Amino acid sequence: MKKNYFVGIDVSKHTLDVAFIVQQDTERATPCWKVFDNDDQGLWAMKTWLQNNHVPLQGDTLFVIENTGLYHRRLVNFCNKHQLQLCIENGAQVKWSLGIARGKSDKVDSRRLATYAVRFADRLKPAAALHEGIQAIKDLITLRNRHIVQLSSLRTHLKELKATTQIKSVKELEKIHLPLIEAMKAVIKKIEAAIIKKIQAKELTKKQYRLLLSIPCIGPVTASYLIACTNAFTLCSSGKQLACYCGVVPFEYQSGISIKGKHHVHKMANKHLKSLLHLCAMSAIKYVQEIKDYFNRKVEEGKHKMSVINAIRNKLVLRVFAVIKNDTPFVENKCIDA
Repeated sequence: MKKNYFVGIDVSKHTLDVAFIVQQDTERATPCWKVFDNDDQGLWAMKTWLQNNHVPLQGDTLFVIENTGLYHRRLVNFCNKHQLQLCIENGAQVKWSLGIARGKSDKVDSRRLATYAVRFADRLKPAAALHEGIQAIKDLITLRNRHIVQLSSLRTHLKELKATTQIKSVKELEKIHLPLIEAMKAVIKKIEAAIIKKIQAKELTKKQYRLLLSIPCIGPVTASYLIACTNAFTLCSSGKQLACYCGVVPFEYQSGISIKGKHHVHKMANKHLKSLLHLCAMSAIKYVQEIKDYFNRKVEEGKHKMSVINAIRNKLVLRVFAVIKNDTPFVENKCIDA
């Protein structure tokens, strides 16, 4: 459906800068702008302001925001409740698409988002609502990550002390830290149990979780991450798309006859998921015979070890997507493709 009204919203912690553009055929009106509080009252005020300016909220209007994590949750819920077509775009993509820009402010950013919506209306897709329970799983995963970082920081500090301080002093510090370390381990286990409970509560996620665990070396943590990050596998339409999101697809780097670089994976990826897949790949090399044989064969052929490990990560991602798409558990093959 062709759109005539484009609303750009720059979201911050406390405010929403809203700008809209009306375009009829080739004529484009001057953007209108106003700022609202980022709370329930502010959202209702924004809705009233748009209606007073004769901007329809459904059908003919497209809303665009940048992904801001926590800060846009209330807005997303509001749009889902009122069936507004909201597109959540990557900030880097919006910035690069508009060319060279000088200066920055929330007001200017909201207008740039509205302009971005006008230019790319034909390819923008409204964000799908999260499956019930997925947001709670993602919050628990974030909490687990924070505790793991804190636990790792404590352990690293004690390890460094052992190399530079007297053993007697270090043992005393270890004794002081021990209750805290044990408590953090217990909290992490409780969080992981809560994640599994949330997954088991819904039939869809429960089934997907069981299918993912059928793949050798895909464990509970990685399976949970995959379900949460892909919104129960609704955000990726192909295995390659999922692999790109995980950052395990190598891309060509070449220009003319002078620049002929090696293929490299792109830095824009889900780093947590990529690190988990790396651990899965290392485990597969150690415990899965076909993967082990594949790794040894490629290394003997002269391939770089990290390149082969990345290929294994890619294969694991493709297996993940295959079991979900086919709705059948993984069946181990006698050999692995070259």
